Amino acid sequence: MSQPSPANAKPAPARRPRKTEVGVVMSDKMNKTRRVVVERLVPHDKYGKLMKRRTVCHTHDETNESHVGDVVEIMETRPLSKLKRWRLVRIIRKGAQQALAGEGEAAAAPAE
Repeated sequence: MSQPSPANAKPAPARRPRKTEVGVVMSDKMNKTRRVVVERLVPHDKYGKLMKRRTVCHTHDETNESHVGDVVEIMETRPLSKLKRWRLVRIIRKGAQQALAGEGEAAAAPAE
């Protein structure tokens, strides 16, 4: 059997760009998985008033670096489990959870 030579092989078709969204981490209780809420404004069909709608995305976070309240960027990916279809790209801004954790440590330190 002969293999096609690389010279006359067709280049792989370019795949479409993957979707990216920005959302807020709502739950970090699972290992390597985060629930991210993405909010959007949608006009009402009849009246045109803007309404808030939200989508919950189960996101893969390999290093468990994001926590509740963080604003994160997520990207579409292949199915990783029953619900996970997104992966964490980067943390845009740390949430209030981190700031409160730092205050608790300062209050627990003995005052001299």
